[in-house]
Amino acid sequence: MNQEIVFAKTLEEVKRTARAQQNFITKKEVEEAFSTLSLSAKQLEMVYDYLRQSKIGVDEPADADSYLEEEEKNYLDAYLDALQAIPAVSDGEREAITLSAMAGDADAMKRLTELMLPEVPQIAKLYTGQGVSLEDLIGEGNVALSLGVTMLGALEHAHEAQGMLAKMMMDAMEDCISANEAEEKSDQKIADKVNKVADAANALKEELRRAVTVEELMEESGLSRKAIEDAIRISGGKIEAIAAK
Repeated sequence: MNQEIVFAKTLEEVKRTARAQQNFITKKEVEEAFSTLSLSAKQLEMVYDYLRQSKIGVDEPADADSYLEEEEKNYLDAYLDALQAIPAVSDGEREAITLSAMAGDADAMKRLTELMLPEVPQIAKLYTGQGVSLEDLIGEGNVALSLGVTMLGALEHAHEAQGMLAKMMMDAMEDCISANEAEEKSDQKIADKVNKVADAANALKEELRRAVTVEELMEESGLSRKAIEDAIRISGGKIEAIAAK
């Protein structure tokens, strides 16, 4: 496999490991993950810097709260205040509720969901600053949690439930971030196509001192009719340098 691909995959695995460890990873863990690539000390430092920029602590915990915007802090405070109304339970009661949920008891599933709600914002804070708001991340986590409690029957032991539910919440938040990134890339790609046509049309308009036709733009720029007409359609006919039909 191409070394660049291996590097990219390994980096994503390292980030995922760090997220599972509350946004923390040691240099030793990073070095072991990249051991097959024989990175130099300088290259490893670049990896550490990248991880820190991704709000992951390297050899020391990252302060997730420090990355929150003021609006997100206010939302989080209000959210956590609302959760104060959920009655606390002992470890024994929690285990009994979990076992009942694993057995398919609907009331136990609902109660376990309530007990796990405080975990959602703690996990969501690990993913802030990646293009998705804290509120949306919490929403994705809540949906994953509600679904997860209905799937606990596959487990053998109650102590496995929290880890499974946390993983489902993390997966949901990561999927949300990935989908947002893909949408932004798609939007940027579309904008680039429109700008390319608009720039070519403006240049030709300046030369001819009038609005240009699609045919003229095709001939002078080498752009295809489809590319030009798609740009006109996407922009809502707002490329003024191209004469209206």
